[in-house]
Amino acid sequence: MKKFTKTQLAWRLLIYIAGMIILAAGITLNTKTGLGVSPIISIPFTISSIWGLDFAAMTFASYAAFVVIEIIIKGKQRTWTDLLQIPFSFVFSLLLNLFTELFAFSFDKLWMNLLVLLTAILATAVGAAMMVNMKLIANPADALAHAVGMATKKGMGFGKNVIDCSSVVVSCLLGLIFAGRITAIGVGTVVAMLGIGRTIAVFNRLFKRRMLKATGLQ
Repeated sequence: MKKFTKTQLAWRLLIYIAGMIILAAGITLNTKTGLGVSPIISIPFTISSIWGLDFAAMTFASYAAFVVIEIIIKGKQRTWTDLLQIPFSFVFSLLLNLFTELFAFSFDKLWMNLLVLLTAILATAVGAAMMVNMKLIANPADALAHAVGMATKKGMGFGKNVIDCSSVVVSCLLGLIFAGRITAIGVGTVVAMLGIGRTIAVFNRLFKRRMLKATGLQ
């Protein structure tokens, strides 16, 4: 097992925490555009919108469900560390609540909402990349996508597509059945699906090697 210096461990933890904060900010901004949220948070956003429930609490419940599904899919390959995603989800939900209070704004002009959407995509991508690159506790959504990719033997990219598409379908059904309308899916959802992946690729090309070198993960 490779040994890391205290400096490398400190950098690793710092980048991971910074990534979590940036990701939470990006997800919260995504809910402020009125153009549709990213697929992975569309279910908790739809539930909170229809029944007036706390968005962060619904995100925690959704992430906890992801962990359960992931453990079931992994079967004998599951480990006790998979359960650490649940306390991660709790801390992440607290960050969502914090940013929801901080970002108490809304815009009625399309160009402003598009600017917020682009900022949300950038923050979501950068935060997700920073966390994944540090190889610590996985975001439940990413971990589930990885589990689906392994189970189908088609890779995490395919697993991500399955989770995104499933989330969109469930969100649409919930909205149509209980509210008579689709509440979370829109043009912003499509832009987020395409933009986040590409932004992660660009960010990793520019900064991943430096991060891995600083943390001893290279």
